[in-house]
Amino acid sequence: MNEFSDLMGKNIEIEISGGNFYTGNLVDCGLDIIVLYVGRTGNFYYIPSIHIQRMKETQIEENSTYYEQPSEKPLETDPQAISFRRMLNNAKGRFVEVFVTGNKSIHGYLTSIMNDYFVFYSPVYKTVYISMNHVKWLIPYPENATPYSLDPQSLPVHQTKIPLARSFDEQCKKLENQLVIIDGGDSIEKIGHLQKVMNRRLTLITAERETLYRNLEHVKTIYLAN
Repeated sequence: MNEFSDLMGKNIEIEISGGNFYTGNLVDCGLDIIVLYVGRTGNFYYIPSIHIQRMKETQIEENSTYYEQPSEKPLETDPQAISFRRMLNNAKGRFVEVFVTGNKSIHGYLTSIMNDYFVFYSPVYKTVYISMNHVKWLIPYPENATPYSLDPQSLPVHQTKIPLARSFDEQCKKLENQLVIIDGGDSIEKIGHLQKVMNRRLTLITAERETLYRNLEHVKTIYLAN
């Protein structure tokens, strides 16, 4: 039995890593993931359990607006085997929103799922490599929805020309000698020339020609600056 199963169907407040709080109805849970329906936005949040800091049952205030939950979840899975990886596989090729770090999420399509990372195509950032370990939540949108309401005909999902490795660190090695952006470039020290990847450490040369070393375990996303 899942540790959160006694809260199934109840309204809960949840805190996930990074000090983010969400309130909604717990509609599903597995060994490593929960599904939260947030009526205020009308979205289903697929949240890996590893990032749940705390959870508690909460009451809906009498004067609050009641949001009726859709009869079906956007990503149907076997209720006996719902998991983070199965959810990613079901979301492949679907327009989704992924929240990883900072104060913004990215929108686009999952194109490939590897051992510990997945490849994500964004109309804005193009090909992004996202570590599975740092995904805070994923929201799938309706099947006919597109990012920014773009015409599907003008939104081809370009496959990366860089061969895919099985692991995130091996994929980062394939980006050596390229100009890269780490974690969305939320700091000038996360944009630069990726000089070397070795022993789970990145060597990055910034625009100011400083040499920085980053622990790969804490790199959430990486993509080419082009």
